[in-house]
Amino acid sequence: MRKLTSKPVAIELRQVHYSTDELHIIKGITGNFPEGKITTLVGPSGAGKSTLFKLINGLRSPNSGEIIIHGKIIDDYNPVELRRHVGLALQHAPMIPGSVFKNLALPLDLQGKTLSEDTAKELLTLVGLEENMLNRKTKDLSGGQKQKLSIARTLVNRPKILLLDEITSSLDRVSQQEIEELIERINQKYGTTIIWITHNLEQALNIGHYTWVLMAGELIQEGPTEILKNPTNDTVKHFVKGEHT
Repeated sequence: MRKLTSKPVAIELRQVHYSTDELHIIKGITGNFPEGKITTLVGPSGAGKSTLFKLINGLRSPNSGEIIIHGKIIDDYNPVELRRHVGLALQHAPMIPGSVFKNLALPLDLQGKTLSEDTAKELLTLVGLEENMLNRKTKDLSGGQKQKLSIARTLVNRPKILLLDEITSSLDRVSQQEIEELIERINQKYGTTIIWITHNLEQALNIGHYTWVLMAGELIQEGPTEILKNPTNDTVKHFVKGEHT
């Protein structure tokens, strides 16, 4: 297993555990997400991937262990600062009623700030949407357009880290490819650290520099994404074989 500690680290986890009353969901995870790279997070349903995102984004707190983001313990961030620093885009791209501009402006509205029309147009252009869509109602957008808008909205705060939770799983192949190209463009243009949960191993291989394999709340294997082609762990071998059959 290739360790990532020799590279600049965006996020470090040290023996992180998380439990509810009924379940031990995250079981002593220790590992690093490298700075400025795309790390894909794969594993079967129920492995704890989305819960791990909630811990990194501060929506949940670990029962024990430490999460360190850019050298700073997560508890030392105030919630607003943390959400600006670590953006989160979800599978279903929730929208508020109203226009594209209203949705784009939401993160700044919540901070008592104003989004300029010029910045809004720049964001739309960045994610591959037309500037003239600013006044369109979000209910009239396609699934792919909503997902692009969701990513643009996440970028309003210029997060240094972007968490993507199954953002293409409900899209057609063309829209999926457009989103993949968009994320690679954001990574290259801004050096944004990206962590992407995906059930699609081909997607993980196509876009990931590094990969974590989670199973039953444990980090089973991590390293360059090529580990999915030749996993050294027997459990990971069975998982990869199952996903391709």
